[in-house]
Amino acid sequence: MHEEDLAIIKALVPVAWADDVFAEKEEATLEALLVAFNATDEERTQVLEYAKEKKTLDDIELQELSADDRRILLQHAVLLSYVDGEQGEAERQFLVKLVEKLKIPSDEAQGLMDFASERAKKLLGQL
Repeated sequence: MHEEDLAIIKALVPVAWADDVFAEKEEATLEALLVAFNATDEERTQVLEYAKEKKTLDDIELQELSADDRRILLQHAVLLSYVDGEQGEAERQFLVKLVEKLKIPSDEAQGLMDFASERAKKLLGQL
């Protein structure tokens, strides 16, 4: 797995914890991403161990994420925020703070989040 992909997945862990609960569906979604990114067993174990304890925005390492990686992360974060069937207030607030942390211009970020939200809503039955 590429280091950039690993950084994106690890940065999704705080998103999964945004509502203070790391639910089974969130874990399953992270595992599916690990498979999609061709993670090794060692990388899978590393991420799942990392996710066992609550992570926050402060745990996201920006220097590991390029400008493009940050945009991919934001879109994946929106998808992950819907994985339990709806995007809660805690997740919405977290995404606003994530945009600030990622230093993505607000107009661009809103477009990325709108697109990802529409996609997530269409995929809800599969998540």
